[in-house]
Amino acid sequence: MNAPVSTSPIGSTAAADTTRAAPPYWLLAELTYRCPLHCVFCYNPVNYDSIKNELTTAEWFDVMQQARAMGAVQLGFSGGEPLLRDDLEDLVAEAHRLGFYTNLITSGIGMTEPRIAALKTAGLDHIQLSFQDSTQELNDFLSSTKTFELKKKIALLIKKYDYPMVMNCVLHRQNLPHIDKIIEMALELDAEYLELANTQYYGWAMKNRAQLLPTREQLQEAEATVERYREKIGKKCKLLFVVPDYYEDRPKACMNGWGAVFLGIAPDGMALPCHNARDLPGLSLPNVRTMPLDDIWQKSHGFNAYRGDDWMQEPCRSCSEKSKDFGGCRCQAFMLAGDPAATDPVCSKSPLRGKVDEIILVAANRISAKVVEQPMIFRTNANSRSLG
Repeated sequence: MNAPVSTSPIGSTAAADTTRAAPPYWLLAELTYRCPLHCVFCYNPVNYDSIKNELTTAEWFDVMQQARAMGAVQLGFSGGEPLLRDDLEDLVAEAHRLGFYTNLITSGIGMTEPRIAALKTAGLDHIQLSFQDSTQELNDFLSSTKTFELKKKIALLIKKYDYPMVMNCVLHRQNLPHIDKIIEMALELDAEYLELANTQYYGWAMKNRAQLLPTREQLQEAEATVERYREKIGKKCKLLFVVPDYYEDRPKACMNGWGAVFLGIAPDGMALPCHNARDLPGLSLPNVRTMPLDDIWQKSHGFNAYRGDDWMQEPCRSCSEKSKDFGGCRCQAFMLAGDPAATDPVCSKSPLRGKVDEIILVAANRISAKVVEQPMIFRTNANSRSLG
């Protein structure tokens, strides 16, 4: 996803049109918001239950064909849980026919041996399997399901069908103390990659931030543990550790720039420049049912609103690093500053950085004082309706 992006579609020998944005590199097909898990850190919209009318198989075929013609080369099937779509094998087969490199991002729930065999035959290239923790107790609590043992069986199936074992575990205050055990579990399952991505506070994670945000000391201890394991295991398993934005001095280059690399399609056909763009006020987001994909990418308000740097406020506008971080995350700016065009408040140059420091301090004080937290809000249809 971080590879260089061509300015013209694959196979084109024509000179680049400098009036056009470079084509998207990565297409994310969010096939459904339905999911058997109820994770407290899910990035899906908190009002997902109100988003109906999923794209049909034929409509997804059309989206993939248009995206491939534009130059997109990687395709992720996500959700919700994409295995809940009965046509997943057909979608994978069409993506393979078009020449996409395909990745299934899954909890594993719904995978069976006949199904993984069918996905292999259809041409699926890559499977990323999520765990919530290394223990059955916490894994099942955080997802409000009894799925831990099933996930381990799915991990064995993934290896049996000769896929690289790519594991993902979202980190936060509840499971950071187990990071060594999470790594050990990945090694026992013969994982080639383990993504240890600390929670970013959007969607359901934002609703549960008080219960999930770790202290700086917890993060430092966890990162030191990861470094020890990297030295110990060498190339046996690649460990990727992503620090939460709140603890950085500079914002991440969200999506590698707005409308630069990433094109997401929600279950209802809404086109998204980032996962949570539909939560931003004043943003007119197009739908693939009513607008061609190339026009969406090149001409729509939604994809041009924060493209480039004309929209930037100070200190971003005059910052020498704006071409590296693109002003940070627009969703985070909105949630913390109330303005999606503001400098991402996690940046030390932001006039609102103090607000982030206060959030961190409050979290540390609550933990040290052993404050009894409010119950976490699980991702359920009922909670979605009440929050939406």
